[in-house]
Amino acid sequence: MSADVDRATPANRGLFACYLALVFWVPIPLGSDRPWSWGLLDIWVFALASWWLLAHVRATLPRAPALIGARPALLLAGLWLGYVWLQLLPLPPALLRLLSPEAARWYAAAAWPAAPGSAPLTLDQHATLQGAINSTAYVAFFALSLVLLDRPGRIAAAAYTLVASGFAQAMYGSITALSGGPGEVAHGGFVNRNHFAGYLELCLSLGLGVLIASLTGEVARTRRQLLRNVVAWILSPKMHLRLALLVMVVGLVLSRSRMGNTAFFVSMLATGAIGLLLSRRATRSMVILLASLVIIDVFIVGAYFGVQRVVDRIEQTRIETERNQVPLAIGVVKDFPVFGSGLGSFYVVFPRYKDADLAPGFYDEAHNDYVQFAAEAGLVGVTLLGLLVLLSFLAALRAHRLHSDPLMRGISFGSMMGIIALMIHSWVDFNLQIPANALTFMLVLAFGWISLYHIVPAPAADAPPQDARQNESADANTEEQERKDPRVAP
Repeated sequence: MSADVDRATPANRGLFACYLALVFWVPIPLGSDRPWSWGLLDIWVFALASWWLLAHVRATLPRAPALIGARPALLLAGLWLGYVWLQLLPLPPALLRLLSPEAARWYAAAAWPAAPGSAPLTLDQHATLQGAINSTAYVAFFALSLVLLDRPGRIAAAAYTLVASGFAQAMYGSITALSGGPGEVAHGGFVNRNHFAGYLELCLSLGLGVLIASLTGEVARTRRQLLRNVVAWILSPKMHLRLALLVMVVGLVLSRSRMGNTAFFVSMLATGAIGLLLSRRATRSMVILLASLVIIDVFIVGAYFGVQRVVDRIEQTRIETERNQVPLAIGVVKDFPVFGSGLGSFYVVFPRYKDADLAPGFYDEAHNDYVQFAAEAGLVGVTLLGLLVLLSFLAALRAHRLHSDPLMRGISFGSMMGIIALMIHSWVDFNLQIPANALTFMLVLAFGWISLYHIVPAPAADAPPQDARQNESADANTEEQERKDPRVAP
């Protein structure tokens, strides 16, 4: 049986349908940020991974090109998992003092263990165990994305599912905000409006990438042709996608999230500039699209739905009074510089570093993903995660430069924009501590590798397939034709 037939079996289609259902489901139950919901997420992912492994063993399915190409990312992700689970491993007292002197002092002060024995690097074994299980689920989902999104139809389906999920969240959040009191904000299925905004950033990024993929670059030379193009655009599925993006922008504005709105528009402009610099197709169409997003969404829609209130909140922000637990959390980083205090241990460790100026209460998170990962995972963990994100971004950047396939260029654009947006937002919030946002971010990272290593079918039936690295000559020919006749649409 051929590989194509194997992939088309009902079991394989059922696996992919369950995968898409997970993508749509994760933000609904409070961002999956409750024990029962993140437990369901873990079980769901592990069940899908087991399903695929069983099908792979039975049918000996060929490995997806993206899975092979993304080996550096998978290696880093595997090292991260090994490192997190290592934090739970009981170590002899002498070795613990060598690796983490501060952790050894904490255990000695707590008279742990009561009898001579060993203790782990983490100071909160329960939280680190949960973090290790969640991390394993995220990495498994990343690998599943690489193997399941193996052809254009599935890649587009995953992107559209993410857009549909963002649209549903934005509709729900906008309706509840507009029907509430004057101070009501949109938060969708999330508890925190900033996490709602972070999720919309990712959905908007992929939605914008899919919309860019549909650009043709066709130039109207007469008014009749222009009118025909406008009518065709209104009646086409692209109009539905544009309206969905518009609703998500409304939801983002109504969240009143300062960094959420800032991260979205900065990432859109930055990625748009990268796209224009590297673009060999539909440059004029991309400029018009990005300009319409800024003009229509900000100055028209934003004026009606209160973008000025977001601007006022940004202007009134004071660094010394906002997220003031972050400077104190840096003390944790200094005491646990290399191996951290244990993934998820911030809640237990931070009370020691609080001062009288900090508002009373318990602090689960640092409100800065960089500081929190540095405190909990140390230099080793931050390096592994940072390299994983950086390599995924570079893969998307390379795909955007090399690929001539519109869908792959759009997906790479969305991946770059989503990475930039969440990396900006992570300076003042903890989106990556929310399971729905962390899982969706893993999909965005996977899109970067998929867009680079996706094999584009050859134009002729007997021609060999070509990947992104083999498209440079075709792009050069296109540029040569454009120089000879500028009126030719790319």
